[in-house]
Amino acid sequence: MVAYAIMARETTLVFPAGSGLAAMLVALGLGAELLSFDQSKDSAGSAAVIPFAAGVLVAPSATTVAMIVFAEVIAQLLHRRTLIKAVFNIAQHTLGLSIAILVLQWTGGPAFVELRGASFVTCLKALLLPTVLLVAVVQFVNNLFVSAAISISSGRPFVPLWTSHLRMGATNVLVNVVVTFYVTWLSVNLGIAGTAGMAIPIILVRQLYRTTVELTTVTEELLELMVAAIEARDAYTSGHSRRVAMASEIIAKAIGLSPPEVERVSVAALLHDVGKIDERFGPILAKEGRLTPEEWEIMKQHPIRGSQLVGLLSSLRDIVAPVRHHHENWDGTGYPDGLRGESIPLASRIIMFADTLDAITTDRPYRKALGIEEARAEFLRFRAKQFDPTICDRVVSAPVWSELYETFVGKSRQVQKVAS
Repeated sequence: MVAYAIMARETTLVFPAGSGLAAMLVALGLGAELLSFDQSKDSAGSAAVIPFAAGVLVAPSATTVAMIVFAEVIAQLLHRRTLIKAVFNIAQHTLGLSIAILVLQWTGGPAFVELRGASFVTCLKALLLPTVLLVAVVQFVNNLFVSAAISISSGRPFVPLWTSHLRMGATNVLVNVVVTFYVTWLSVNLGIAGTAGMAIPIILVRQLYRTTVELTTVTEELLELMVAAIEARDAYTSGHSRRVAMASEIIAKAIGLSPPEVERVSVAALLHDVGKIDERFGPILAKEGRLTPEEWEIMKQHPIRGSQLVGLLSSLRDIVAPVRHHHENWDGTGYPDGLRGESIPLASRIIMFADTLDAITTDRPYRKALGIEEARAEFLRFRAKQFDPTICDRVVSAPVWSELYETFVGKSRQVQKVAS
């Protein structure tokens, strides 16, 4: 009997402090994963990272990571994800949180559970930095994995994708730090039962977020429908608006615009030719070959018509001016209003570059597409005439020019990479 007692004592599992509370937070994370929903074809919306990170803050140990891995395996199986996607999601969380734990240990700070009963301010002083580091590491690893996956699947260069995701994720880091810290503090002070009650606000937030995403998706689909209707009129410019939007996004990022500004430039570029949906432009768009002077004068009205159409939607009123003025030249010789220099909206100046790039690198009935060096020479030739000289210098610089060609022109034909 004594030997049995000794053996039982030696084989008793000893869990790190706070493991029970961490398990409850992981269970909340699993619930969030099971309630996830598709945001797009390539990603799903889930708030699981917050309770998972909170669990690590409560009990930064291999046991917590093992629980998270187990929860992720269950979520992937129930969602019936493909093997590759399931492994990707599990590895992403495991690696990110494991590295975060090493960072927490490096800081030498206490586990959150050790400060149970302490005031919010006391916890803030002791654990704000560890929380920031944990969330930043998880976001960093997440961006690394996602950027690598997109780069491999699409053939786009990895570094620009990664830096873009890091910039756009900066705001998420701040929000996640605040929410993760608060959730962890509440959990430590409310205990396991109180933490379980957090499921209700998580579900409510999830429903609100899903509604927002669905409304955004509907708006985006309506925009795509409008673009498809425009391009159906002109077989030679099929895909033109999407390519211009993508090129405008690259240029906007290259000149240092913020993520929200980049997004609005992209929307304006996507709809820059929406005025062509007007019936009076139909016969001209269907015509092969060069336009007569009379036809050209009619076509010069499409930016005006486009600005009128986007102005009908309150959510698009901020892009009325960019759409109207995307054919204005830097020297004042453009249309429809003959604006010049800085008086031309910045978004319009960006779209001018992207629109021209797509036009001169696409085969037309009356001319062949220009090669990479010919296209660059064309931009330099009209620098400070048609194009903003400052933006022009940035666009033709080796990194930006290479990305534009690798992303757009390289998909349709082999091109030689710009020498640095």
